[in-house]
Amino acid sequence: MTFRSGAAVLALASALVLGAPWPAPQPPPARAEGESVSALLARLQRLYRDAEAAGETYTAAGEELAAQSAEVRRLGGDLARTRDALARARDAAGRLARAQYQGRGDLSPALRLLFAGDPEHALDQALVLRRLAREQAATIARLEGGEKRADAVATAARRALDRKQALIAARQRARDGALDRLRQVEEALAGLSPERLAEIAALERDRTGQAQRELLGGDTPAEEDAPSAKGAEAVAYAVEQLGKPYEAGASGPRAFDDSGLAARAWAAAGLPVPRTSGEQWRTLPRVPLRSLRPGDLVVYYPEATHVALYAGGGRVVHAPRPGAAVAVSPLAALPVLGAVRPDADAPPLDGYTPPALADGGGGGV
Repeated sequence: MTFRSGAAVLALASALVLGAPWPAPQPPPARAEGESVSALLARLQRLYRDAEAAGETYTAAGEELAAQSAEVRRLGGDLARTRDALARARDAAGRLARAQYQGRGDLSPALRLLFAGDPEHALDQALVLRRLAREQAATIARLEGGEKRADAVATAARRALDRKQALIAARQRARDGALDRLRQVEEALAGLSPERLAEIAALERDRTGQAQRELLGGDTPAEEDAPSAKGAEAVAYAVEQLGKPYEAGASGPRAFDDSGLAARAWAAAGLPVPRTSGEQWRTLPRVPLRSLRPGDLVVYYPEATHVALYAGGGRVVHAPRPGAAVAVSPLAALPVLGAVRPDADAPPLDGYTPPALADGGGGGV
């Protein structure tokens, strides 16, 4: 999924923060210019948050759709095998029915034994007849069981296919919702002057700085552990992606969204993690924010809709938002929910030199 519509307009919001050249301003919409800087910043952040949440929904639906497609294929194969087995059971039952019909005038095993000239031979025949009776009963049981299984598998296959179609529709709705929210951002940003955006960016930096000090007791942690070997690799990979564009649903190598960058960085380090920020927050071991080490994943917003890779020194590397690029931001650039550690059992390195990083901005607008 790619949010490319209005990329030039979205660049208005990130140009000051990321150091890009300003595009030519357009006539401002009265509503946006009439708002206070604080109200406009809050509205833009809310719109970005909603757009990113819709993007996460789209990505999660894609993951579930892939799993459901595999289940549909598995059930289809199972149904074909079950029907083949059922056809064989029906053939066997038919042969038994024909054999029984053709031999219906035969004497019973007891009368055969009574009138037999060779009772020992007759006993052998009786054993054979009993074995055939058991085989007949087993064939009928297989036939009945096969019919029940075929019905059950056919029902499961229909339900799986219905679920797949529902996921396709849900994914389309998530995509449309995200695009609609981005259009709202574009409308809010389309005519803002560089001076107006500079005021918004300054307010965001001030709020981020205050949040950073409240979170860490200062702008940076007093001290922190070194990363594990894999954590260091994940950080190195994320840093190599600085400047690459945000694209919802993307996990490299050309573009990333936030959870795609986090998942790809840890995969590059040899430790796969869940694809979405919600699953990362739900399934990975949690760590206190005051015990962060490079490589930890910092999750944002109460709904866990954004994630960043902690790079050390109170900074994170992340794909901040549509229209921006992978950047370095202060840890508290967005409302922090908590942190998780993919390699919770791995010891820290004895020595570690963090990469040289410069903040790319607040990361919210």
